[in-house]
Amino acid sequence: MTHTQDRLSKATAIVEEAMHEALAFFAARDAIATREKGFQDFVSEADTSIETLIRQRLDAAFPGETVVGEELGGVGGDAYWIIDPIDGTSNFLRGSPLWGISLGHVTDGRPDLGVVALPVFGEVYSAAEGTGLLRNGVTLARSAPLGDVRVVSLGDSAHDDIAEIGALHTGLRQAGWVVEALHTTSVSLVFAARGIFDGHLQKITTMWDIAGGAVLAREAGLNVRIGTRGDSDIPWIAAGTAPLLDATAAFWPEIIKG
Repeated sequence: MTHTQDRLSKATAIVEEAMHEALAFFAARDAIATREKGFQDFVSEADTSIETLIRQRLDAAFPGETVVGEELGGVGGDAYWIIDPIDGTSNFLRGSPLWGISLGHVTDGRPDLGVVALPVFGEVYSAAEGTGLLRNGVTLARSAPLGDVRVVSLGDSAHDDIAEIGALHTGLRQAGWVVEALHTTSVSLVFAARGIFDGHLQKITTMWDIAGGAVLAREAGLNVRIGTRGDSDIPWIAAGTAPLLDATAAFWPEIIKG
């Protein structure tokens, strides 16, 4: 086993353990403590508990390495782990199966290892540089058999410029794509990696949302472009097939430089 494979195996085992704990919270979600962080942005007892568990396991498996999490914070650097303990908390709280656990590793600003669990489906997707996409530890080739059925996922953020997002949605529709919005970036990127979607586009996001899924999409063979908005450090992501990104560039030219 190579060094990369060993790190990926350990990270996957950590997420698998977290998945089982998250499912217990999901079954009892009506009784767990929840608060609102911002507009339609929630954090629950499950988020903080799952992040704490993953942090503890990372500290044991990779002592001394930097860890950043959505709920408990931290400061990245040249290399760090980054956690989104429940990506799609609003979906989780409403009982939708479309939520995930995302763990990524970032080196010099580039995600290079990712693990995303879809707990309700019993699936864990993982990848690192050169491994290809794995589902539950088995290599999975991306499959999109009906090429004429064009579907793209559009991410959302409470900080979106609604007119800007509306123009992107309109442009995609006029270019011939059905537009989905799952309200969970990591699951959307998994669906893109698998071939359910032609890609996922999001103008405002966070590194904890995209780090894990970006690696999955790239190792599945998609073009993955990540950049920042203007002079800010707010990331965006465009991950998709060449035809999708070529069409998108006509009304989102920034992705050409990502």
